[in-house]
Amino acid sequence: MAGRQLSGLDVAFLCLEGESTPMHMGAAVILQPDGPVDPGALAALLARRAARIPRLRRRVRPSLFPPGGASWAEDPEFDPHDHVHVHRLTGFYADDPLAAYAAEWIEQPLPMDRPLWDVHLVTGLAENRFALLLKLHHAFTDGAGAFAVAAGLLDELPITRMLVDAADPPADPRSPLEALRDGVTGAIGQAGENAAIASAILRAARPYPSSPLSAPDSAARRLGFVRLPLSDIRTIRGAHGGTPNDVVLAVLAGALRDWMINRGQRPDARTLRALIPVSTRARDGGWGSNQLSGYLCDLPVHLDDPVRRLREIRWSMDRNKAAGPQRGAGALPVLADRLPPVLHRMAAKVTGRAAGALFDTVITNVPLPKLDLSLDGARLCEIYPFVPLAPRHAVGIAAATYRDHVHIGLQLNGDTVPDTGSLRDAVLKSAAALYERSI
Repeated sequence: MAGRQLSGLDVAFLCLEGESTPMHMGAAVILQPDGPVDPGALAALLARRAARIPRLRRRVRPSLFPPGGASWAEDPEFDPHDHVHVHRLTGFYADDPLAAYAAEWIEQPLPMDRPLWDVHLVTGLAENRFALLLKLHHAFTDGAGAFAVAAGLLDELPITRMLVDAADPPADPRSPLEALRDGVTGAIGQAGENAAIASAILRAARPYPSSPLSAPDSAARRLGFVRLPLSDIRTIRGAHGGTPNDVVLAVLAGALRDWMINRGQRPDARTLRALIPVSTRARDGGWGSNQLSGYLCDLPVHLDDPVRRLREIRWSMDRNKAAGPQRGAGALPVLADRLPPVLHRMAAKVTGRAAGALFDTVITNVPLPKLDLSLDGARLCEIYPFVPLAPRHAVGIAAATYRDHVHIGLQLNGDTVPDTGSLRDAVLKSAAALYERSI
């Protein structure tokens, strides 16, 4: 990856970076050892493994060509110990000490003058458990690619070795002029498709008042962890159809409805709209860079009936899938990837702040392998992913299925939302209501 140019979408995520809008993804991974752990030894193990992952040794370097572009370059001062930290929880008076500490950790932007990742090893959990907090800048890769890189920190399995190798594809053999020529040729060939996406974005922009999930930008964050039994999701799907992701979206729609009511807002006034990121990776296409599109899905929070909400979401997602990820306003990441970096440098902040005209929240589902993962023999029990908050958004939601549960990470604007308890409880209540209608 040395010298590999950042894609247009990678540059866009870099340009959206700000003190109150950090553009890193995160995950809280909870592990269960067989006995007491040595935090110093674990930190040294993580540092050694990180040093063997080429992508984690590289930082962003501005490039003169193409204008506004950037590339990944080996950091001559790289020391993995600068990225691995140890903390022991002592705030037992907090509702969830790990979530409280992780919120302080995730709200800190990554230094842009070194490799864009950070790990905190957190001990002091019940039953000798410990947590691994990992964040990667979104310019680095997308959610699926982030797991491929993070797999190199875990105990090696054949699949994790393969993921790490695939996460570091060879550099582009083309010269900058050849890359520019190919890019111009591709842009001409995709002009009609790009115009269609741009037209769809303009049609989808909403002129009515601000979203109930909008908020002034803030550096403060709140995090929440929610775990749903996978067996319940399967029961709901068996009774009412749809995909597991449709069921999770329906649960979250019901949760947002109840949460809005608890905050004195009227959910019957309008639907909410979620941006659902979609991977565009080929199965053998490697894991470097961002390869994303998206779907816009209306969340029918105006409906009181949970089964009707699921039916409406199924219809919306089926329509999106029939059109495909290269069409519609949700394909905004595709269009961003095709724009020259200099345009992102000039306009990313402005377009980022217009995100609320298209969608009210981001809900992503991170794919994880069906494997028993571990770190130094400690079994991975829970994993809660986190998606960056879009500018002027109050809520971002990420989900991941691992073992027998769906793990949901809630990230909220800390100045607008004083706690996550109400939304966590609303997710559990919504899931229970839909399950009761399925048995």
